[in-house]
Amino acid sequence: MRNNFEFTKRKTFLRTHLQIIIAVSQLISDVALTGSSRFQESLSIINNFANSDKTMKSTGFPSEVKGLTKRIRTVLMATAQMREHERDPEMLLDLQYSLARSYASTPELRRTWLDSMARAHLKNGDLSEAAMCHVHVAALIAEYLHRKKLFPSGLSAFKKVTVNIDEEAAMKEDVGMQDVYYTEEVLVEHLEVCVDALWKAERYELITHIAKLLVPVYERRHEYEKLSRLYETLHRAYNKIMEVIQSGRRMLGTFFRVAFYGQGFFEEEDGKEYIYKEPKLTGLSEISQRLLMLYGEKFGPESVKIIQDSNKVNPKELDSRFAYIQVTFVKPFFEEKEEPEKKTDFEKNHNIKHFVFETPYTLSGKKHGGVEEQCKRRTVLLTSSSFPYVKKRVEVVGEKQAELKPVDVAIDEMKARTAELTKLCSSLEVDMIQLQLKLQGCVSVQVNAGPMAYARAFLDDNKTNQFGSKKVKELRDVFRRFVEACSIALDINERLIKEDQFEYHEGLKSNFKEMVKELSDIIHEQVNLPACLPAQP
Repeated sequence: MRNNFEFTKRKTFLRTHLQIIIAVSQLISDVALTGSSRFQESLSIINNFANSDKTMKSTGFPSEVKGLTKRIRTVLMATAQMREHERDPEMLLDLQYSLARSYASTPELRRTWLDSMARAHLKNGDLSEAAMCHVHVAALIAEYLHRKKLFPSGLSAFKKVTVNIDEEAAMKEDVGMQDVYYTEEVLVEHLEVCVDALWKAERYELITHIAKLLVPVYERRHEYEKLSRLYETLHRAYNKIMEVIQSGRRMLGTFFRVAFYGQGFFEEEDGKEYIYKEPKLTGLSEISQRLLMLYGEKFGPESVKIIQDSNKVNPKELDSRFAYIQVTFVKPFFEEKEEPEKKTDFEKNHNIKHFVFETPYTLSGKKHGGVEEQCKRRTVLLTSSSFPYVKKRVEVVGEKQAELKPVDVAIDEMKARTAELTKLCSSLEVDMIQLQLKLQGCVSVQVNAGPMAYARAFLDDNKTNQFGSKKVKELRDVFRRFVEACSIALDINERLIKEDQFEYHEGLKSNFKEMVKELSDIIHEQVNLPACLPAQP
């Protein structure tokens, strides 16, 4: 430290400062040095030496040393917190991320903590999050080389992989970077790690964007074996994409809103809401049980309660003796104009930061009622970053609510049924079991259930004035599209069934014809049937 200070003509020892912080961060990034009394003692001894150095007393050296030891202690305190939350994967990763963010301007320090986060995610089986950590590290190195004019692309090359990549733009080029030897070779190694990580995360669509950075380097170096392997990986990735689109069996995660209540237990987390990304097809009961056990260990099992419904919580009505956790299943949300662009499951689960859940209610106060009184509240949440991210939970920073009246609920429900049928019918490999289940629910002619309950409640002539002609017209149009989707689905089902299901199919056709006849009577117009389904005399 003293030599570096003298070298800079007694101005600073920034280079040594950064080297020490990097070394300490690497040592403790896996929660290894927490609470070491000898380490704390050594910091005090360093401070004492600096203060007792007579030749340096009139310089800024003692205060520089004090600043360094203070920063090291800050890192140690953060690591001590990590030890406390070692069994809480979300909180542990949040703490590691806060350190990574505090070093946003210093690439090597940020890289240290992002690498540590990637290892933690791998240990927890969160492969998409681990992949994103590797992508951020690669982008950070690429941006550094790009600024030094040593690589043609920087951050912008990674924007198609993740919209969160702009976080790496905070990097500063300071004196301390002289000892960080990022080269093209280091970047290539990290890009290769990204390809492997994205493959394991089943995010095959992103591999091509990383490959575009590797191919020119391999070509320039005449590394034909690596080129061959990379193109083979791309070939397998595209085959995998086709396979999962056809099968529909790739699950990229399930999302939940998790809110914490109880100042005495959660402290600064009290009142905060997060979106949690859970693996594959995690159920509501599964995540609720996990959180109940996790916080039960912290606060005592009798002190933790799960709030089951999705209604807005009034903290003043809660018992301060308990820690409350509200868990709600949410889905990615897209505006109507965005929907046509989101054609595949991957597109519906990548770079997403809006989520939706719905709460049913009636004006009489009951949760559920008849179709003429059933309302619902649609809540759209906005997160601070997009999923997938370097963390598996992201804080909610915005909320919008819309109240849907009974006729709006009918329009919404019929649009959803039509969309589900259309999606099933447009699959390259139609799932016959799912198709028949949907058809069964769609062509039901029960009095108080199914689509016809909406038609009877809202499309009758006597109801037009009650619900508004514009809404009724919209619902009629939705029903026409619904009938068309049902007829296409029946046609496909007829082609797929075997002899033993012929009678079942005839029953579906008969129900459908009855439904169309009743619908025609209600709206006073003949709803057209396809040629394969002639109207009943």
